[in-house]
Amino acid sequence: MQIKIQQLLLAATLAFSGAMVPLAPTHANDQGGCFMVDESGNTISLGSLCGYGSAGSSTAANNRSNTQETAAATDGVVQVPIIRRAGLTPVIAVSFNDSQTYEMILDTGASGTLITRRMANDLNLRQNGEIIASIADGSRVRFPTGRVNTIAVDAARVSDVDVAIAEDMTIGLLGHDFFGNYDIRIGRDVVEFSPQS
Repeated sequence: MQIKIQQLLLAATLAFSGAMVPLAPTHANDQGGCFMVDESGNTISLGSLCGYGSAGSSTAANNRSNTQETAAATDGVVQVPIIRRAGLTPVIAVSFNDSQTYEMILDTGASGTLITRRMANDLNLRQNGEIIASIADGSRVRFPTGRVNTIAVDAARVSDVDVAIAEDMTIGLLGHDFFGNYDIRIGRDVVEFSPQS
């Protein structure tokens, strides 16, 4: 049962509110790094919204220099490199308590952040509660929670956040409780966090 739960969690978005939204299927085509997947699994290009132009005509935009892609934060905008992708979903470096950094999936559909048991042990987290989350197959799973002092992605940070702890996950999910005050732009090689006005 635990292996099944891990597979379902990796294939779906964790939502503490009880609703689940599927992640992009692995067969979807990357539309210039800026796309969404509808409920039917169809990939929809958002290239024009992200400044890439329409799909198939993004050559000039995709040839941006590395200097632009990794430019320092300006006007509070933070750009972080995408380390790799899990399926088509970005994996970025996330720091906890100003002491430990981990690769995590940026899960734009998750209401809360989920960390692995190893991460919780590294951070010496004490359980302070429990949440019940619905997963893709409709079943409900209990997760212990613990409080972290800070979660940071470069200069973007939040303080005093309760996170769910998954016993059998191998990678964590960074959720809305971190980026809820930011607009997010997912590019081909970077994720951009812009403070909301």
